Amino acid sequence: MKKIKFAILIMFLFSGMYNFAQERSTSQNKVKITGKVLEKVTKQPLEYATISVTPVNQTKVIAGGITNPKGEFDVVVAPGIYDIKIEFISFKSTEIKGKNISADTNLGDVNLAEDAAQLNEVLVRAEKSTVEIKLDKKVYNVGQDMMVKGGTVSDVLDNVPSVSVDTEGNVSLRGSDNIRILIDGRPSNAINIAEALRQLPADAIDKVEVITNPSARYDAEGGSGLINIILKKGKNQGFNGTFIASTGLPETYGLSANLNYKTEKLNYFTTAGYNYRTNEGEGLTNTKYFNEDGSPKSYLDETRDTKRTRDGFNGRAGIEWSITPTTFWTNAINYQKNTGEDRDLINYYNYDANRVATGNSSRLNNGDTGGENVEYTSNLIKNFNDKGHKLTADLSISRNTDDSNSVITAEPTFNRTLNNQVQKQIQLQADYVLPLGKGSQFEAGYKGSFGDLNNVYYVANLVNGMYEKDENLSNTLEYKENINALYTSYGFKVNKFSYLFGLRWEDTNIEVNLLDTNKFNTKNYNNLFPSAFISYEISTQSNFNASYSKRLSRPRGRFMNPAVNYASNINIFQGNPDLNPSLTDKYDIGYLKRWDKVTFSTSAYFEDTKDVFSFVRFPTGDVVTPDGNVVTPAPGETVDGIPVIKNSPINVGKEQKIGFEFTLNYTPFKWWKLNSNFNFYNVKTTGENSYEDNNGNVIVQNLNNQATTWFSRISSKVTLPYKIDWQLSGNYNGEQKTAQGKNLGQFGLNTAFSKDVLKDKATIAFNISDIFNSRKMRSYTNFYDDDNKDLMTQTAYSEFQFRKRQFNLSFTYRFNKSKNDREKNGVPRNEGGGDNGGEFPG
Repeated sequence: MKKIKFAILIMFLFSGMYNFAQERSTSQNKVKITGKVLEKVTKQPLEYATISVTPVNQTKVIAGGITNPKGEFDVVVAPGIYDIKIEFISFKSTEIKGKNISADTNLGDVNLAEDAAQLNEVLVRAEKSTVEIKLDKKVYNVGQDMMVKGGTVSDVLDNVPSVSVDTEGNVSLRGSDNIRILIDGRPSNAINIAEALRQLPADAIDKVEVITNPSARYDAEGGSGLINIILKKGKNQGFNGTFIASTGLPETYGLSANLNYKTEKLNYFTTAGYNYRTNEGEGLTNTKYFNEDGSPKSYLDETRDTKRTRDGFNGRAGIEWSITPTTFWTNAINYQKNTGEDRDLINYYNYDANRVATGNSSRLNNGDTGGENVEYTSNLIKNFNDKGHKLTADLSISRNTDDSNSVITAEPTFNRTLNNQVQKQIQLQADYVLPLGKGSQFEAGYKGSFGDLNNVYYVANLVNGMYEKDENLSNTLEYKENINALYTSYGFKVNKFSYLFGLRWEDTNIEVNLLDTNKFNTKNYNNLFPSAFISYEISTQSNFNASYSKRLSRPRGRFMNPAVNYASNINIFQGNPDLNPSLTDKYDIGYLKRWDKVTFSTSAYFEDTKDVFSFVRFPTGDVVTPDGNVVTPAPGETVDGIPVIKNSPINVGKEQKIGFEFTLNYTPFKWWKLNSNFNFYNVKTTGENSYEDNNGNVIVQNLNNQATTWFSRISSKVTLPYKIDWQLSGNYNGEQKTAQGKNLGQFGLNTAFSKDVLKDKATIAFNISDIFNSRKMRSYTNFYDDDNKDLMTQTAYSEFQFRKRQFNLSFTYRFNKSKNDREKNGVPRNEGGGDNGGEFPG
């Protein structure tokens, strides 16, 4: 593997040197035209403005380019006299006539003014593509995706390139769930992130940024990268907004509003929404047990029927204050509240070796859930000049609760469980950016994150008509995590090469305390996280880049809580307080090319992770409580003859992942757009797990595994007659081998239609999620005898569908706001939480 990495890097370096030499040999007699395109009123850079160079008295354009995220352009021509035209959709173009270009020429700042007369006729042409591919990240514009109208953030993420969301709402990037999710550049403080994303309406989201290899400016957390969800903040002068109403089947409905009022000094923005959602699911597990001679012993078939309902309210209000022309202060309050009911019915059917029924039973879990999240955020920006010299400061204070209680009926036993969690979090951050002349930049900052989680877990058994607390299975967890971080980075540009080097230091202190049993566990560690990025600009339309970063993944509350989860009496979950963090070295080589109708991006990546933690399942009757006792529900190795399976996270050892992906945006016609993404990777895991059986024997499980899989997604958007928009999106996750079996392939297809009405002030949209009802998690799992690895003791086939096919209808009404409003950013916010992090100086 080291040879492969070395070969890839050598190939990149030789390729860069060759292209550099070619460019140099062909440009000996060329000169360079440079400049910067700005919006006239706000002085903000305009990305993707076009520059065209035409010889005087001719019509054929001989050279041109587009501006980068900083509004800068760089066009190479032969010496001569030219007409130079700078254009941006919905702005008045600027043309410089008869410019004598005999040497390198800097046109300085070119200010474009908005052309109000053209706004109505350029709405469609001004529409951004759903997916924008940038050198260091992919940006997904939510407003252009009909699939997510009336949906949630989980629906949004499931349409983002390189990102997938499984049927239970868990988010993964490039096939790994070892990621960090940010909201407006700050880590999400939700206890149950999957549930929080399902409660936040898609209408509140402006765009999503996917950063696969973050720079030192970002938290080191998230071995496979970051996903940054940016919320809407209106920027138009005056009072404007959007109302959205939606309904669907299974029973779903919602109402939301995004309102904004902006004056010269103040900008008030608010988002509020209510939604009621029903998720119906089903599943089955068919298990076959074997005798020692390999013959069938018995069978167990399980069927599962689930129904989850959620009532949710989401609110956000804030004020942006332009204190001075160079100082901006934003304050906001975020509030989420949800309640719900969970019904989970499992039927068990037992058969003998001849498939003759021997009995059946059932287990009904009726539960109530609820949560409340409150967060205050403050952001202060001080711009010292218009060259990028600035200081930003951020503060976040939050309190989150997550409660659930269940009544478990499985005659002749009855149980109750209670799980209440309260989390408090404070985050402080300061970032300083200092340009050091043309093409170089210094940056430094500090971040502190201080939080604690209190988790009360309670199990009660019905005894003589009264519920009595089970002291062995109940406990209170206190989890404290304090992190202090410092970082610095320096970027510079030499000819067509850009460099960005950074170093981050993080000091972590974690306490895992079990208050009922007086068990205390403390972990202290600090690490250095270097990062390096190199980019070679082949032309204004194409780039090569290579990057490296070290990342970290910390085990969190549920993973480290040794209290037993008693939702099932034969499938036991138990956390591991001895988990260590995993460290990942990430390497990425990428290429980006833009044509008139096509944008193509591809990358090869390698991830080397040590102490990776993963879940392991093994048959055991031993449920070990925090005080070291072995207790029910399995005093032997079975419950009613059924082997008990324990599920627990461990540090496996080492994981290596190598893969490549490409993203392609293609617009063959103005009325047709195609977006596609493909990812292929191989994962090799090396490690083992040891445990004691009932007889005190040490059993060693070999968890070595190697798997190859792939996933792809394609989306087509077509404008039909009568201005009806139609979108069709399909995705497929390939089959993947696991340490104890395999996960089968999964296919899903979604579609949506939309039509503008009321003179384009309103839009009606209808979408169908999972048209063929095919998005099911399907897997095979095999267990072998501890002493004879060739003797299979049981095999199981499982499938589960968290959410069945859904239909959704939505109505959107806009006032004082056009359909494809560009939402020009009059205040230079730091909403990405790292706009300069990872970007190369120009």
